[in-house]
Amino acid sequence: MKKVLLIAITFVATACANADVTRHPLPNNSTFPIAQAVEVSADTTIVYHSGTLPSPANPNAEQGSREFWGDTEAQANSVFENMAVSLEKLGLDFGDVVKMTVFLVGDPEMGGRMDFGGFMAGYSKHFGTEAQPNKPARSAVQVAALARPNVFVEVEVVLARP
Repeated sequence: MKKVLLIAITFVATACANADVTRHPLPNNSTFPIAQAVEVSADTTIVYHSGTLPSPANPNAEQGSREFWGDTEAQANSVFENMAVSLEKLGLDFGDVVKMTVFLVGDPEMGGRMDFGGFMAGYSKHFGTEAQPNKPARSAVQVAALARPNVFVEVEVVLARP
């Protein structure tokens, strides 16, 4: 009986913690790991997290070079690792992200086009997974440049504090 009561209390607490955020899936049973829209109730605390850049992939390489920063996939992985640390310090995690804006610089090795597949390889490790199923509303845009040469990825997020 105590176990059933504990499970019921845990379920209600979890439902209440998540009740302020409603995630609307993409149409047609799409499995793409973003939400079509995310609703956040007026009484929820919103956190705006500044853009996160990658750490060097190879600090021993020539500073600012492609080898120093890595390709888009390596940079995306680094961005999400850096962001996870920052969010943890704020008492948040990727499950709290409701909106994401991704800035991708065109990769010279891809004829100047952004490496969306490389970005998605990193992103898909953290969003829409069995361990973290919450999908944010998301935009990804190609930009001419970011703050540092050969940095291809910057991600900013908006979070809803449970």
